[in-house]
Amino acid sequence: MRSITTFDIQYAHRFYNFKGEAQYLHGHTGTLTIEVEDSINCGVNMVYPCNEIKKIAWNVLKNFDHALVLRQDDPLLPAILAVYEEQGIRNGAPTNTMKGPAFKTELATAHPECRLVITKETMTTEGMIKIVYHLLKDQLNIVKITFRSGDNTASECFPVEHTIDRCPCCGVTMGADGICPKCGCRKK
Repeated sequence: MRSITTFDIQYAHRFYNFKGEAQYLHGHTGTLTIEVEDSINCGVNMVYPCNEIKKIAWNVLKNFDHALVLRQDDPLLPAILAVYEEQGIRNGAPTNTMKGPAFKTELATAHPECRLVITKETMTTEGMIKIVYHLLKDQLNIVKITFRSGDNTASECFPVEHTIDRCPCCGVTMGADGICPKCGCRKK
């Protein structure tokens, strides 16, 4: 069975070296759907609480919300950083409160202090799916991710690679110590 959660993410990007309209800087509201699969946890009668999927995923995804996403070799990148430096916002501003922890993977690097994500490849719908799966695969049993942005939609299915030990009382992932981080229940 699956638990399915959806997010809306607003971001700006462009397709560097693309011969079409998307080569220009533009913005989207993207809709990301994450499907998590496992057995139904008898204690809570669900696969995984959707609000908990949302918390886990949003901790990473909020770095993409209201962010500029550029490929690492895009010549706009140094210009944007120079403008941010000139404005005094490259290292953050008091109003920049919706940021997650910085991350660096082989596919992307988040700079939450300046609402910027730098990617290895062009951030297409397919590219976003690869990045999100890579960031969350160890925390959730993701079997499918769908991302819709403008007129473009991509979807990919993934095999379940591991079992997540879930709390019998509230359904969230048990801590390594056998204690639920949400409700304090101890594993028997």
